[in-house]
Amino acid sequence: MTDDRRSRAAAVELSVVSPDEHAGAQHALASYFAEIDARFAHGYTKSGPVAAEPGSTYVLATIDGEPVAYGGLRPTSLDATTTELKRMWVHPDWRGAGLGSRMLRHLEALAAELGARRLVLDTNEALAEAITMYDRAGYRRIDRYEGSDPHATHFFEKTLGRPNQGDR
Repeated sequence: MTDDRRSRAAAVELSVVSPDEHAGAQHALASYFAEIDARFAHGYTKSGPVAAEPGSTYVLATIDGEPVAYGGLRPTSLDATTTELKRMWVHPDWRGAGLGSRMLRHLEALAAELGARRLVLDTNEALAEAITMYDRAGYRRIDRYEGSDPHATHFFEKTLGRPNQGDR
């Protein structure tokens, strides 16, 4: 990776995709699951194929056509205005270039456009850089919530304001 990552990251393309039908999304998901399986103390086992849940929205970030970040939003059973952030992933070569924060802001704006007033997310203690990013982005730590991943050790929420088109 060259030193111009930050300037190249500004040229990233963000696209809503179907993880069931888009090869780049499938690659990003496979990379996400392989990484968390390797990093979690007891591995990570997913049951069955990963398919887009009804009402979910997934975003793929690409640079020169290559997947470099991924994340999704899905409805929760908590209430009608709470959405869950799922499967945030940034390619290891692109970490530290601001891409994770940009993807997070984009997903927050998209969630607000879709009617969410609150985002919740869960993560695992092995993903220290993600926890730091959520803390810096104004997420508040909460107790485990209904529907969270059984592997999760940290839980967050953030109240959303109006969408800011500059973040999209």
